[in-house]
Amino acid sequence: MAENSQGTRKKSASSGAASGDDTHVMLSPEYNNRISRRQTHIERLRSFLQLFRRDDRVLVVIVADPDSMASAFAVKRLLARRVTEIAIAHPNQIKRVNNLAMRDLLKIPLRPLRGAKREGFTKFVLLDSQPTHKPELSTIKFDAVLDHHPVTQGWNADFVDIRPDYGATASMLTEYLKAAKIKPAVALATALFYGIKVDTQNFTKNAASADVLCFQYLFKHINQQLLNKIENSDFRKSELKYFRGAIEAMKTSKNRIYCHVGRVGNPDVLVLLADFFSHVYEIGWVIVSGQYGEKLIVIFRSDGYKKDAGKLAARVFGKLGAAGGHRGSARAEIPLKNIPDIDMTTFNTKGLQKFFKQHL
Repeated sequence: MAENSQGTRKKSASSGAASGDDTHVMLSPEYNNRISRRQTHIERLRSFLQLFRRDDRVLVVIVADPDSMASAFAVKRLLARRVTEIAIAHPNQIKRVNNLAMRDLLKIPLRPLRGAKREGFTKFVLLDSQPTHKPELSTIKFDAVLDHHPVTQGWNADFVDIRPDYGATASMLTEYLKAAKIKPAVALATALFYGIKVDTQNFTKNAASADVLCFQYLFKHINQQLLNKIENSDFRKSELKYFRGAIEAMKTSKNRIYCHVGRVGNPDVLVLLADFFSHVYEIGWVIVSGQYGEKLIVIFRSDGYKKDAGKLAARVFGKLGAAGGHRGSARAEIPLKNIPDIDMTTFNTKGLQKFFKQHL
């Protein structure tokens, strides 16, 4: 069975196919990925670019976050002079203010996947995700998949480049640009730099030496003021009211801060409040809650030294809903139907303290 440049194989005459039959055999993503991993950066770039023709209209699909937006921006640059059209679409709603700031300040052209007319596109590329990660993705037959998460099953593509040892897909795309001898413009370099920074959590999470090298390379091309504005855009003016209310509602017990803020329009506000309270010197634990839709959302923060927020969240709320996380940060989402004895119209910080201690 002969391999083509994308790592797929063709039926030969000896396998029963007619001479010249180039029907593709559907192989596992691991097989195609092994082919890609054996290639140099230049060979991998060449294999990727060979997928496309001048009259192609390409839809790049992402689950929008800093890493995926930066990666899509890079693919748009790589294909800019090679295809007729490139569009970037996402199935998720972008809510985080940092992500909106990144999109707007760096002028990354995004559109909702729901509004994209798929029949108008000839090629589909998935970045920083895999078709099994979301139902909306599994309905598309992708020509190329580039990602840094562990390989999943039940899908295939002509070109697969998945590197779970990398901390960010943006690092992979930086290598593609370097292989193509393309110097990234300021906006693109800043996007890729920020994508790596976020997905590696400032290199405190898993990262490869390649991530560090790409980060160093991009640093020479970024706009630091743009980056600062994106990083510091944490909340909207309309959300300042939650901080005032949280400070008034908070209660301390030993080295813990408890705070329930009632209904919120966006659960990310609870994360911002928990992070804000975690900066208090004498505090080792922060527990912030709020109601979002028909769920009670609880955010945990700890110093992570001798404490484990993930284990605590699972112990207190694991039987009531989804709960877990890491040593320093965790989250619980409890459907209100699972706590019928709590009246959310009167639930407050004192109630959160009591509920927490009862289930602890």
